[in-house]
Amino acid sequence: MLSPSRFMARLVLTLLSLLGTHAWADTVDGAAQALHLLDYVSADYPPTVSDGKVVDDAEYREQVEFLGALEGLIVALPARAERAALEQGVKALQSAVDQKQDGAQVARQARQLGARLAVAYEVSQAPVITPDAARGAPLYAQHCSVCHGDAGAGDGPAGIGLTPPPANLRDATRLDRLSLYDIYNTLGLGIEGTDMPSFADQLDDRQRWDVATYIASFSADAAAVQGQTFNLADLARQTPAEINAAEGPQAAATFRAQRAQPPQVQRGPAQLLDYTSMTLDKSLAAYQSGDREQAYDLSVAAYLEGFELVESSLDNVDANVRKDTEKALMAYRQSLQDGLPVAQAAQKLEAAKVKLKASASLLGNDGLSTSLSFISGLLILLREGLEAILVLAAILAFLRNTGQQSAVRSVNVGWGLALLAGLGTWALAAYVIDVSGSQRELLEGATALFASVMVLWLGVWMHDRRHAAAWQDYIKSSLVGGGGRFGFAVLAFFSVYRELFEVILFYETLWLQAGPAGHNAVLAGGATALVLLIGLAWVILRGSAKLPLALFFGINAALLCALSVVFAGHGVKALQEAGIFGTRPVPFFEFDWLGIHADAYSLAAQAVALVAIAVLYGRSRWAEKRRTETA
Repeated sequence: MLSPSRFMARLVLTLLSLLGTHAWADTVDGAAQALHLLDYVSADYPPTVSDGKVVDDAEYREQVEFLGALEGLIVALPARAERAALEQGVKALQSAVDQKQDGAQVARQARQLGARLAVAYEVSQAPVITPDAARGAPLYAQHCSVCHGDAGAGDGPAGIGLTPPPANLRDATRLDRLSLYDIYNTLGLGIEGTDMPSFADQLDDRQRWDVATYIASFSADAAAVQGQTFNLADLARQTPAEINAAEGPQAAATFRAQRAQPPQVQRGPAQLLDYTSMTLDKSLAAYQSGDREQAYDLSVAAYLEGFELVESSLDNVDANVRKDTEKALMAYRQSLQDGLPVAQAAQKLEAAKVKLKASASLLGNDGLSTSLSFISGLLILLREGLEAILVLAAILAFLRNTGQQSAVRSVNVGWGLALLAGLGTWALAAYVIDVSGSQRELLEGATALFASVMVLWLGVWMHDRRHAAAWQDYIKSSLVGGGGRFGFAVLAFFSVYRELFEVILFYETLWLQAGPAGHNAVLAGGATALVLLIGLAWVILRGSAKLPLALFFGINAALLCALSVVFAGHGVKALQEAGIFGTRPVPFFEFDWLGIHADAYSLAAQAVALVAIAVLYGRSRWAEKRRTETA
């Protein structure tokens, strides 16, 4: 991914010729580009000179061109008090290169200039959320290994014959002159004139930091992680070469190991909400520049990869604050989709950020309290598992009360396979491929809508057979022996699978938010919820055996049809959160557990489900009346 700098000059010169210098005057994006160039001067200039003599003439000339392009970028930046000093810094750097000064000195000068530029134009060089190399590994395998090879040696099958060839990411000497931010920046900007593309559209900020951390692990010795602890900002901004010069080889080895695996992977509420806020700012910036598609995508990522992960915890503190914040975030997203003027979109964003601050103040900065960890662990499983338990218990009670033991086994196989599929999906997402928040919500929405149709079918089916005569006719037809058993198994599978993956995700996030001190409370909450769910299932199974067949069928049918309406509301809301379509708030009451949301699309889906229930039940009553008249 990190190609030689001789092609970087072409990148900048091409950009300047296409866009014109004035294009950078309205945005500080040019500061990030300038930082990118300074990073590569510091990394690629040192090998071009030795003892005041040029040892690689072509590379040296391109470094000179590089600095000329850098000067143009700095001059075109928005006017600020610090810009004159930055222009002088570029001239001093050009003079040092003209004089063929020592490579280490020029590299240090370039990085110092980059630090001043970042401060002057407020370019963040550190991630909001601590990167995780384990998350970066599957992303690297998916996007990078085809050219750079599985181990980063530049020997991937797609890299054969490329000019220049893919960079060897195991080149420790070169990686020591690059910071984690440099690698992250390259992933976002790409390198024009080479086959190294920009991954800004495929990977969001968090993912690019994760991949950068994984790439840094290629030149790190994991055994050297012990020693002094570097903070996240230093791990992102500094280079091993700088640490080696200042503190010695041992400190540099520790630095390499820690930037490849930061000491603490923190994803507490404060970090997640900060990520949401910063990503929303980037969304508005993209909207201002006219890139509405990117702005909308960023607004979706801000919600799914940040705020949504603290919703459960926030619900347990103040559900109204959670709802208000969610509505504000959705209102900003909808303003982008509707193409409102930038000023109006900015107002929506400001309102959303006010709500985010209120949420952050409730959750705190350092993690969740023991009591909140317990309550969250309890309610996550109870809330997500309740619907699945109701469906399973209703089906099993029905089959056992009617003596269909073979079908009971099919149902047990269905939900057992759902457990394996849910765990397998989570493992695949964690270690093989990356499942984004949007894909997660899309999966949840699709399975919820499918489950809505299935439980509606089952509810009407039970209603049709609530009388003894109808049930005897059904037994004689032996339909349970084939397609019926399969239908029950499919319904059991989807009822469990649609909940399980999200339960695992929320528990994973809650585990990180609670911290080591709260882990026992999370486990205790989950165990309590599991006992309550098992107790609920036992009550349904036990109590249903004492009910007359017609009453039992009627209650089950009503329960399943009600769940169909609930699933329809949940499914549409999940698809809205995934950004598949927008929102249309309406004045209506809300009840999350019943899938009722004050939104026209969600309510319309539930209205369709209710109409379907009315039509199917009307058909059932008409058929029953005709059967009675015939008899």
